[in-house]
Amino acid sequence: MTLIQKLREKCNLHRQHVKQGESSYQGKHGQCEDGNDYEKHVQRVEYRHQGKHGENEEREHYKKHVHHGKGCNHNHHHHNAKVTILLYMVSVLSYSVAKFVPLPEMLQNALYLFSTVFGGYHVIQEGIGLSVSQSMLSKKFTPNTHLLMTLAAIGSIGIGEFEEAALLILIFAGAHFLEEYAENKSRQEMSALLAMKPTQARLILQDDSVALVDVKQVKMGDTLQVLNGDQIAIDGVIIEGNGYINEASINGESVPKEKSIGDEVFASTINEQGSFKMNVTKTAEDTVFAKIIQLVKQAQNNTTKTAAKIKQFEPIYVKWALIFVVVFFIGASVILGIKESSYKSLIMLVALSPCALAASAIPATLSALSNLAKRGVLLKGGSYLSDVAELKAIAFDKTGTLTKGMPVVTNTYFTQEGKQFIPLIVGMEKQANHPLAKAILRHFSHEQGQSVSVDNRIGEGLVTVVEQQEYRIGKRLLHDVISDEVEKKAKEWELSGQTVVYFSKNSQIIGLIAMMDLPSKASKRVIAYFNRRNIQTIMITGDTKTTGQSIAKQLGVKEVLANVMPEDKAKLISIKQAKIGKIAMVGDGVNDAPALVSADVGIAMGDGTDIAIDVSDAVLMHNDLSKLVYLHKIARRLNRIVWQNIVFSMLVVASLVIMNVFNISSIAFSVIGHEGSTLLVILNGLRLLIPIKNSVF
Repeated sequence: MTLIQKLREKCNLHRQHVKQGESSYQGKHGQCEDGNDYEKHVQRVEYRHQGKHGENEEREHYKKHVHHGKGCNHNHHHHNAKVTILLYMVSVLSYSVAKFVPLPEMLQNALYLFSTVFGGYHVIQEGIGLSVSQSMLSKKFTPNTHLLMTLAAIGSIGIGEFEEAALLILIFAGAHFLEEYAENKSRQEMSALLAMKPTQARLILQDDSVALVDVKQVKMGDTLQVLNGDQIAIDGVIIEGNGYINEASINGESVPKEKSIGDEVFASTINEQGSFKMNVTKTAEDTVFAKIIQLVKQAQNNTTKTAAKIKQFEPIYVKWALIFVVVFFIGASVILGIKESSYKSLIMLVALSPCALAASAIPATLSALSNLAKRGVLLKGGSYLSDVAELKAIAFDKTGTLTKGMPVVTNTYFTQEGKQFIPLIVGMEKQANHPLAKAILRHFSHEQGQSVSVDNRIGEGLVTVVEQQEYRIGKRLLHDVISDEVEKKAKEWELSGQTVVYFSKNSQIIGLIAMMDLPSKASKRVIAYFNRRNIQTIMITGDTKTTGQSIAKQLGVKEVLANVMPEDKAKLISIKQAKIGKIAMVGDGVNDAPALVSADVGIAMGDGTDIAIDVSDAVLMHNDLSKLVYLHKIARRLNRIVWQNIVFSMLVVASLVIMNVFNISSIAFSVIGHEGSTLLVILNGLRLLIPIKNSVF
């Protein structure tokens, strides 16, 4: 498959996912702006009511689809959760009566048996039922961890240890309720996003009346009304009024931003003060928030490589555990006899259960994804976190990524005569639509500008004639005569990476204006962070080597690849991969898309083009490059925590096995050790929900 085919396939796949990502909610609302406007108040109440209905519906839909068996495949809370918990409580009571009330042995055993069957029926169902169904589906024996516990309980009953069987099941089932509660903490931030997607909008009709409509009916170009306290329904631009917008849902910043005419506003954000009218610029499917939702949904189903390996390893491990227990029983029965060896084999079944191992990665990964999403870093899957943690190099596009993407005037020089012509320069540049012309106009914004007509010579500059005098502004080739002093100044600026525009009168250069696309505030600190960690920093640019090296020197970038054509970026990324190892590409434009696909991790700037965001693996919202550092720190932290969990869970298994061999264990002790370690592993993963303080640099 060619690079372009891969690019198109990835784009099409993402668009299909976005189309499927429709959900509903309309969030918090405030009081009526006009206390006497009863009709508006009624609309707002309806707006709120319909939104909450959509929220609940979508949240339930989400739970059904993503809250499937993680860790130890415990999915017993899907259906009849209340019945399950009620039976568990009754079973605990039954066990307590049998344990502490003097009863005939037969009645005691009956109560223990009741506790075993009804307190852990979901464990037995998943242990036997799920193993059978998965084995039939895969056409090979595919056991799960619950099967080990189920066999241990059945075996205990078989040798007459009814109390041990009941205790095993009750501890195991009770611990899983706690584990599931803890694991759900890692999903709350994800599912909370679905509770913020708008469903209703206030559409201004042709007769200036306002109608409450489904957000899917809103089209680009429509005008919407947003009142105080409303959630903004769709992306657009303010055309009348102003407001203070809380944009925490898309960038994690809870401090409201003042927005007025001409400013962009985004779906799901909250207008905390003021009211305004806005022009719709995107459809409901293409809003920034809709893309966030889709990325989060993708991330849920794409876990880390370690988690995927653990999931593949679990049935293999369980098979070998069963074989080991059989061999252990045969060997022990020769020395200890049938009954004692049977009991110790049941302890071994419990001790070898890999529940903690299975829970080592997924809760931690979901916690990391939640933490990142809340702070404006969106990934299309947890698998990319593994790659980020192992990066050997990061390549940055220059314009719009390391720089602001907007040239500014950095230096000016005029002869004594030339200073008087600044109004003329402004008048000339007003006739152009070039980024450099806009930079000049911003710099001389205090000048009114002289009204002139110009000859726009594409690729060269502008020419005008005023009072029989010819004036030119543009590239050096547009002018004929230059003094040594002016030429020296121009070369000095050009060598420092600045773009120089020349102004002349009758071909005699009498002014210079130097401009540069300056580095963004965060760029230098971001580059320094990666340099300190021996991750090679590379800048890829289509600019000249002089300009590229000038920016690289300011930022501390280790390597510059200049004069690079868009179609060559992907090739250079592949070459670097072969030489260095895993590499990330950070970019924002259409020309970066092939390189984003070729890199191990493609990272798009959030204000970049749709194609760059579509093909990337991660998105940094609002063009904040400092979020790249946060992403790297969380990825490394996830890597450490997952390995801590793996090592800890295997040490617990080994310890329980050794204790059993030396006759210092019991079924109850093994269950407590097993379930305690699983709970600790999940809680350790939940630490990734905690934001990293002073994390940026």
